[in-house]
Amino acid sequence: MRKADALNPRGFTSRDYLAALAVIVIWGINFVVMKYGLQSFTPFQLGAARYFFAAFPLIFFIARPALPFKFVVLYGLFQGVGQFGFVFTALHVGMTAALASVLMQTQVFFTAIIGWLVLHERLQRAQILGLVLAGLAIGCFVLHFTDQSAALVGVTVLGFALCLCGASLWAASNIVARKAQSVNADYSALAFVVWTSIIPIVPFVVLSYVFDAPSARGNWFSASLIAIGAAAFLGLLGSSLAYTLWTQLLKRHSANRVAPFSLGVPVVGLTAGMWLLGEQVSRWQWAGIAFVIAALGVSFLPRSK
Repeated sequence: MRKADALNPRGFTSRDYLAALAVIVIWGINFVVMKYGLQSFTPFQLGAARYFFAAFPLIFFIARPALPFKFVVLYGLFQGVGQFGFVFTALHVGMTAALASVLMQTQVFFTAIIGWLVLHERLQRAQILGLVLAGLAIGCFVLHFTDQSAALVGVTVLGFALCLCGASLWAASNIVARKAQSVNADYSALAFVVWTSIIPIVPFVVLSYVFDAPSARGNWFSASLIAIGAAAFLGLLGSSLAYTLWTQLLKRHSANRVAPFSLGVPVVGLTAGMWLLGEQVSRWQWAGIAFVIAALGVSFLPRSK
């Protein structure tokens, strides 16, 4: 019996497909919502607001996950302060929502590299080919900055670099989640998401106080309803709901059957960024996007292929 059948003999149900579709849509438009949130909040303020909505009031009704607390802290720092601290800053200094939705998917390859270095996991042929294609994608994105029309697209070198840093920290949080799974495979996904969400709040507030301009400190009280709604969307739907649905799918089905659904995220992100925000994509960026999607497709192929 195949591993997927052992996990769920019936395969994907209609409910599972709806859950996967919900995650794809939420994560895809996440980046457009971030842009709206950054219209009133600084990156660090948006980070604090996002995780406030993700943690409260659910934390008063959900027991702490049955895991050593170090996993909660590490995941909150890597995935919260690290991943979204870099991504929000990238979107603020020069990164489109459309391209960010693609670049963040490079976390798959950063995860493979970190797993090889830290957990001594063997890289499969498909993963190595995926890494090569991802390297070609990065090269195309870099060549974009040599194009005279690059400035019209709204992506800076700093924004590009920060976005990749965010993807690498997402990968680090994946390693933490993998280690937590090895300690207790039956921990509650929702409890883990909610309790890890309290960790980034104070660091984000401190970072805002230290690095944000004094004139921006009043944003907490003058933010528009759109920005507050964006933070609530990111916290309640982008974090609590989407990550819980995704983790539950991974618990019911093998990773090889669930992971390919993430290919839909950059498609939704690209469409949403171009349609809702009027963002442009250069020819070199299109080439890089094609290589990223090809790399993801190769990496998700079953080993028998």
